[in-house]
Amino acid sequence: MTSADAPAERPRRPSWAGRNYSLLTASAVVTNLGSNGALIAAAFAVLEAGGDAGDVGLVAAARTLPLVLFLLIGGAVADRLPRHHVMVAANALNCVSQGAFAVLVLAGEPLLWQMMLLTALGGTGQAFFGPASEGMLLSSVDGEQAARAFAVFRMAMQSAALGGAAVGGAMVAVLGPGWVLAVDAVAFAVAGALRAFLDVSHIPVRKPGGGMLADLREGWQEFAGRTWLWVIVIQFAVANAVIGAAQSVYGPLVARDHLGGAGPWGLALAVFGAGTVAGAVLMMRWKPRRLLLAGTLCVFPLALPAAALAVPVPMATLCAVMFVTGVTIEVFGVSWMTALHQEIPEEKLSRVAAYDWFGSVAILPLAMALAGPAEHTFGRTPALWGCAVLVVVVTAGALCVPAVRNLTRRTKKVAQDTPQGTPVNGELESSGG
Repeated sequence: MTSADAPAERPRRPSWAGRNYSLLTASAVVTNLGSNGALIAAAFAVLEAGGDAGDVGLVAAARTLPLVLFLLIGGAVADRLPRHHVMVAANALNCVSQGAFAVLVLAGEPLLWQMMLLTALGGTGQAFFGPASEGMLLSSVDGEQAARAFAVFRMAMQSAALGGAAVGGAMVAVLGPGWVLAVDAVAFAVAGALRAFLDVSHIPVRKPGGGMLADLREGWQEFAGRTWLWVIVIQFAVANAVIGAAQSVYGPLVARDHLGGAGPWGLALAVFGAGTVAGAVLMMRWKPRRLLLAGTLCVFPLALPAAALAVPVPMATLCAVMFVTGVTIEVFGVSWMTALHQEIPEEKLSRVAAYDWFGSVAILPLAMALAGPAEHTFGRTPALWGCAVLVVVVTAGALCVPAVRNLTRRTKKVAQDTPQGTPVNGELESSGG
């Protein structure tokens, strides 16, 4: 049989799943396997060391505070330096900080300030990693299959989160939190090694001139010039803060007092992960024309876990709530990534992502730090109901904005192809478009 007669080999992967995309997906799977278990481990490490709700909140706030301080700088650095170098350096910092945290926990009772310092180092790494990673992912796919690529990426990432939460919760219950933190440190090392092989040759070389402030100003112009963008970021500034407090501070406490401890709480988080996987599978098929209308409507169920913890409901009901929430929030996640990929120029992706992340976590440290005092002042149940109500209120407010409801799906990145000053979806493109 000649080569011409030989049957064509089936491609091992879709055409849109290039080398960078595959490396990014594999490394995200590795880090999510470790990090989701480590989140549970960190909370229970504080509780086992004699801490209370306030201490859990302080450690969680110590991780998120550097995000607020360094995210914008991280975005500017990621658009100026090779993004994969920034990602690898951030992974190295996370590896060292989690490894040291693990050693402290395994060696004996860690002090509160030590746990806060090490989680703060981890948050610093995340501040530089997040914008570089998002910019790298958004630039790794193109064309009409971008939404499907993002859905597959998120499905892989959330599947790993599911496994990491379930296994991590079980490991905390059986072996203790120290070993879970050690596994997370190894995961960061492996992921950093994978990300070292990313190719950034397709990204245009930045022209000389300007500086950090000029980069930040350009990113701000791109961000502030798009109403749909900053409205959604404000919405999630509130939603992420209250849900972060509910799940990171109150969730482990409700689990300890009513659900049986770390194992059941890890299972609930794993079921949430299963919901996100199901949502990603859904978004591989469903392509809503109005991206943000569909996505924002699916944010309302984010209030359900806080309400379920406030009751508190039985474990089976909590798992059902977590699954539904996971499905709907993934619809938003894929729609949001598709909107950013469609609207934002490639050379500004990391800076816009930094403003996105910055707004989304700006008040999270405050919410974490106030979670304990709020419980002492109002009680845990009223505090959880307040979290649920705030999610509903800010989501309804976002839907009142026409730019959010009317952003439509296109096949090309208008931000790059449309002449400057052309109205898009009822808005004028910013000066950076």
